[in-house]
Amino acid sequence: MKLSRQTTLRSQATVTGVGVHSGLPVSLTIGPAPVDAGYIFIRSGLDGADREVRATAGAVIATEFATVLGDREGPLVSTAEHALAALRGMGVDNAIIEIDGPEVPIMDGSAAAFVAAVDQAGIATQSAARRFIQVLKPVQVAIGDCSGEFRPFAGGFRAEVEIDFANPLIGRQSYCFDLSAERFRREISRARTFGCMNDVARLWSAGFALGASFENSVVFDETRLLNAEGLRFRDECVRHKVLDVVGDLALAGLPIIGAYRSIRGGHKLNHAALTALLSDRSAWRVVESETARRSRTVAEAGSATVGGLIAPAYGPDVS
Repeated sequence: MKLSRQTTLRSQATVTGVGVHSGLPVSLTIGPAPVDAGYIFIRSGLDGADREVRATAGAVIATEFATVLGDREGPLVSTAEHALAALRGMGVDNAIIEIDGPEVPIMDGSAAAFVAAVDQAGIATQSAARRFIQVLKPVQVAIGDCSGEFRPFAGGFRAEVEIDFANPLIGRQSYCFDLSAERFRREISRARTFGCMNDVARLWSAGFALGASFENSVVFDETRLLNAEGLRFRDECVRHKVLDVVGDLALAGLPIIGAYRSIRGGHKLNHAALTALLSDRSAWRVVESETARRSRTVAEAGSATVGGLIAPAYGPDVS
C-alpha cells in the first residue's frame, strides 16, 4: 500500500475536441475538489440547471461500447473512462469534471490529452489520508467466454489483461501492469482505442461513430493496419484495454489494493466484476494510509496547542 495523502488539482485545465458518436464539439474542464469528493461530473448545456453525478459504479447506466454515467433522469456523460483513467493513473483522488456535451471528447483516442491537462493543472496534496479499497479474497465473474477476477495483492494495484481477437493483425495479446503515475504515463496513457473497419462501417450506417477517424482510432481491415503512421506500441491494442481497466475501475470510488485479471473483457465485464466485488462486503475493506494519518494527527495536535455515448470500440464489448 502506498502511504500518502489525498490529492486534487491545483487549478483548472480545459480540453476541447469532438464527441466520437455525435461528431459535435465538446469542452471538458478538470479542476480542484474537496477531500473525499472523488470524481464528480457536472454536465452543462442542458435545459434548466446543470446536473452532476459522482463517478461511481452505481452511476453506470450503460457499458456496451463505453462507460456511460447517469442518474434517474437519464444519461449525463459517456466515454468517461479515458478521463477517469488519466485521473486515477496520475494519482489524483478528487476532481470536478465539467463538461458541456453528452460525450467526453475523444481527442486522439487515448488518455494522453487528459494526462496533459493534469500536468497543466498541477497536483496538490490535501490534508486527509488517502483511503483504499483492499481486496481480501478472490471474486470472479464470467460473461460468455469472457472472465474477470479480483484477488488480493499487497503491492498496490495490478492489471493483468489478455485479449484474443479473430483478426490476425490483433490476435492474442497480454499485458501485466502495476499502476504508478510514471508507468501509466509511459506505457499506457498514449494507447489508442481500436477496431475493425467492418465494425466501423456498421456503426456509421446506424448513425454512430460520426466523430471517429484515423486521427482518434486505430483501425484494421482483414489484412492490414489502415493508419498511415502505424502503431504507437507493438501491443497497443492490449495496452488500450489496460487503460480502459484503469478508467472503469476508478468507479470504485477509491484506489484499489489488489489485482484484477481480465480475459477477453471490456467495459461490460469490468463493471460486472467491480459490482460483484463491491456487493460482497466480506471481499474488501477500506484501509487508510498510516503515514498520512499519523502526520495529520500530529498536525491537528500542533494546531490545537498553538491556537472524488461511447468510445469507438468498434464492435461488441468483448475481445
